[in-house]
Amino acid sequence: MSDHASHVAVLISNPAAPAVDAAVIAAARSALPAPGEARLLSPGIAAEIGFSGSTDIDAVRAALGAVPVDVALLPAEGRRKQLFLADMDSTMIGQECIDELADYAGMKTHVSEITERAMRGEIAFEPALRERVALLKGLPLAVVDEVIADRIRLTPGGTALVRTMRANGARTLLVSGGFTLFTARVAEMIGFDAHRANVLLADGESFAGLVEEPILGREAKLTALVETRQALGLPYDATLAVGDGANDLAMIGEAGLGVAYHAKPAVAAAAQVRIDHGDLTALLYLQGYAADEFITG
Repeated sequence: MSDHASHVAVLISNPAAPAVDAAVIAAARSALPAPGEARLLSPGIAAEIGFSGSTDIDAVRAALGAVPVDVALLPAEGRRKQLFLADMDSTMIGQECIDELADYAGMKTHVSEITERAMRGEIAFEPALRERVALLKGLPLAVVDEVIADRIRLTPGGTALVRTMRANGARTLLVSGGFTLFTARVAEMIGFDAHRANVLLADGESFAGLVEEPILGREAKLTALVETRQALGLPYDATLAVGDGANDLAMIGEAGLGVAYHAKPAVAAAAQVRIDHGDLTALLYLQGYAADEFITG
């Protein structure tokens, strides 16, 4: 990348379906003002091109056509972030934990419909969560272990993302509108520094059908970002946040780099960057990390 570039265009494809070839790079350069030579971050998977001047991301996407490649246009300075906040359900893991719990109560279809409407922002998050939790009343607490073992799968690239950022001095926080019964385990598996989520109340060895108030939702995620940023004495632009649903919007909007990951349409439209094709290592490429810098173990 040119030392004098004011901005950088990052091209990212899914590692399972590499698509960033010479033709894609040439097409992107043709749509950029004063483009430099491309820097390969991972051959076939990700590249970046420095440029100076203003351009429209839609013009770059149009130049690429229908290839399954994500595009981001970012300032060349300050790309590596020192605070990372991530949503859990459908972001760091591929599932919605409450939907999987509901399956054990024979109510997955009903609960999933409510979850989907809440994540799209069609209904308020807090009452939707109370309604879904009430349906879990009487379900044995032991079901959580079964759900984690049999249903929950980490999103590809997430462990490398968190461990690489931590190895480079960043603070990492898992923030979820879900439940601490899951975030504690997922945060440990991936390697987050800390986690915040809602607390499901128990009645003996079963769920009480209630969640501890106040509910951690959209505003609480925003608060987590602001409080942690201030506690660490970081500037606004040193922060990165990622999520997929409506309750992630405030957090994504407050971050120096806000990313919508395989997100609901309203979230993808509002975020600074949208990742529709790549896995979670895309967030490392956005920060200028090359694949040989990833911490994968």
